[in-house]
Amino acid sequence: MSPAIDHSPQSRSGFVAFVGAGPGDENLLTLRGADLLSKTDVVVLDRESYGSLLRHCRKGVDIVDAETAENSVSLRILQEAKAGRIVVRLCPGDPSFFSSVAEEVAACAKADIEFEVVPGVPPATAVPTYAGIPPATAVPEFRVVDAAQVDDWAAHASCTGTMVIYNGVADAVPIGKALIAAGMPDTTPVAVTSDGTTIEQYTVVSTLGRLGPDLKHAGMTEPAMIIVGENVGQRDRMSWFETKPLFGWRVLVPRTREQAKGLSEQLRSYGAVPEEVPTISVEPPRTPQQMDRAIKGLVNGRYEWVAFTSANAVKAVREKFEEYSLDARAFSGLKVAAVGETTARALIEFGVRPDLMPTGEQSSEGLLAEWPPYDSMLDPINRVLLPRADIATETLVAGLTRLGWECDDVTAYRTVRAAPPPAPIREAIKGGGFDAVLFTSSSTVRNLVGIAGKPHNVTVIAAIGPQTAKTAEEFGLRVDVMSDKPSASTLAAALADYGAKMRHAAISAGEVPRKPSQMRRGARRRVR
Repeated sequence: MSPAIDHSPQSRSGFVAFVGAGPGDENLLTLRGADLLSKTDVVVLDRESYGSLLRHCRKGVDIVDAETAENSVSLRILQEAKAGRIVVRLCPGDPSFFSSVAEEVAACAKADIEFEVVPGVPPATAVPTYAGIPPATAVPEFRVVDAAQVDDWAAHASCTGTMVIYNGVADAVPIGKALIAAGMPDTTPVAVTSDGTTIEQYTVVSTLGRLGPDLKHAGMTEPAMIIVGENVGQRDRMSWFETKPLFGWRVLVPRTREQAKGLSEQLRSYGAVPEEVPTISVEPPRTPQQMDRAIKGLVNGRYEWVAFTSANAVKAVREKFEEYSLDARAFSGLKVAAVGETTARALIEFGVRPDLMPTGEQSSEGLLAEWPPYDSMLDPINRVLLPRADIATETLVAGLTRLGWECDDVTAYRTVRAAPPPAPIREAIKGGGFDAVLFTSSSTVRNLVGIAGKPHNVTVIAAIGPQTAKTAEEFGLRVDVMSDKPSASTLAAALADYGAKMRHAAISAGEVPRKPSQMRRGARRRVR
């Protein structure tokens, strides 16, 4: 059983954990590593490489960037531990595999400071696996070598299984020649994988005899790994990471961070790199009294129905509830309608399950198509509360009025155009740095063009429905993908299908699959 950490103020003894951060994919951090990060007072890491793992830390943790630390890392760790603090030192890969932290561990032992070494997923096994090369399946030997410690490669030319070489990409060609000179066949398969397990991963497959010409224009740099052996030949049928439909695609998601969260997670599952750029800012109404009256009316039984057309409306009402110390029980006896999966999900998280949702088109028109007419015999109250944006259309109010209902159309929030994104984002949008952009409404089209300019013509344009597509076309954009129903999740799936078809077409034509951004003039081509 792993030792428990006494994190109480009374605890005076320091503790240092050397935690393997894994090979690059942040999701490969071990549970023990995540647990220690959640309890630590100080975290020491290479922030550029492993900064994403800070999300496991509690608020207020002290962060020491090992690359820019003024004093030696060992000294800082000892100082913090002697002061009674919990310290986590994040180490690349596994601390026991060719790690540079051995001196830091020794310093803790010498100073009689309690420490723990937490293994991480080693690149030696993870990178080949992510490259579609089973490192130790059906082979008699699995050998891991640090090129920085090898003077004579003759001892390794006899390897009869898979050999994984660390720190050797700069000397890959000389290493190949040395292995051939020592008796290894020049036809031996070899793969070189750079940035393994990350969305920047790319792999060159060759043989020892052809490494020179095949790597000449590949631009391989560390971190990289050389994999030698017959199992490299299994990559064609076992590659699963680099063959994801949107692998490495940089996808622009013009929504607020809260709205984009689920969509971004879905895009990552397809191998994409989502970039969230808010195009609108949601702000409280200028005069809150209207919402105050609406909430009081809701509690006092003024309404038969409450209709939510956006998650922002749910959020606005929820915030008002919290202001008045109310909760979901205030909806007791009310009927609740919702437009869209995201709105319904926000209500359910609030503790309210919608009574009515459109079964067809997720819009005001779709909701009206199923809304029951007012019947004085069945409905004791004929009033509907509509908490909405300040720019909402009159479609829903007009339709409900025709059905005999009276509506309180209340401004729950205002939508204003967001500030322009940083200059690098604007340049990438206009210059073709993005592979695709997902437009989830007409307003996202208008606002993105307004704050950042039109996407480059190589960028794949995906629109959530006919109206959004029409707006995009009015701005001179070519719509490549349109979802068959107005759902952000369906739109992301449609983009993934488009990417898969692009990849299949390239392979069928005998070409190397390329991302849309690589098709613009001057884009760098990589060998995969």
